Amino acid sequence: MNVVRRSLIPLLLVGILLASCGSPAAGEPTPDVEATIKANAETMVVSLLQTQTASAPSATNTAIPTPSVTAAPTTTALLLPSPAASLTQAVLLSTFGVSPTGTFYTVTPNPSALAVGCNNLRLISSYTEPRGPFAPGQEFTQYWQVENSGTCDWVYLFHLVHVSGDQMSGSPGRLGKVIPPYKWTTLSVDLEAPRRTGTHTASWRFSDAGGTPFGSTLGVSIVVETDPKTATPSYP
Repeated sequence: MNVVRRSLIPLLLVGILLASCGSPAAGEPTPDVEATIKANAETMVVSLLQTQTASAPSATNTAIPTPSVTAAPTTTALLLPSPAASLTQAVLLSTFGVSPTGTFYTVTPNPSALAVGCNNLRLISSYTEPRGPFAPGQEFTQYWQVENSGTCDWVYLFHLVHVSGDQMSGSPGRLGKVIPPYKWTTLSVDLEAPRRTGTHTASWRFSDAGGTPFGSTLGVSIVVETDPKTATPSYP
C-alpha cells in the first residue's frame, strides 16, 4: 500500500499542473479539475494493481512427504539351559544304571537273553520237601515251579541237567508231558543230603532232548546238621 501511495502523489501533481496550465476557450465550460484528477487517479490505481497482480508469483501446493517408518529390530529371547535334568540326561542315567545321587544299581539279566532258539524258561518259585535243616545222608526232594516263557512246546524228552555244585546223588527223569508256551509246571529231583555238615548248594537247568540247557538257573541250597530239628514240609 505504501508503494501505491508513493505512485499516486506524482500523478496527482502532474494532473494539477496540467489543469492549471490550460485555459478554457471562450464559450466552453470550465472543466472540473477535481473530477479529472480523481478519474486519472482511479485509472492509474487500477492499472498499477493489475500490473502487480500479474507479476506476483502464483502459489504452488507442494505435497508433504510421508515420513518412512523403519521397523524396530526384533528381539529374540535368549534360551538358557534348564537347571533341571532333561529327558535325554534321564535316559543316559537309566542306561548306565546311575542315579542322580551316584548309587550304582545291579543290572538284571534280560530273560529273553536266556533263550536257546525258541526254548526259554522262567523260574517262579522253589522249595524242598521236607524243609531243612537236614541230617547227614537224609533224603529230600527239590521242587521248582517254572513257566514255559519260550515260543515252542516242551515235550516228553526234555529233562533236568546238573551244571554246578554238589549233585547230592540226584538223577532226574524225563518230563513225560507237553507244556505249551506261557503255561507253568513243577519240576522236581530226588536228592540226598551230603554226609558233612554245613551249607551245600547246587545248580540245575532244564534242557531239550539233545541235552542243551536253556532258561533260568534252578538252584538248590540246604543246611546239614548233626542233630537237625524236626520240621514240616515247606510249600510256596
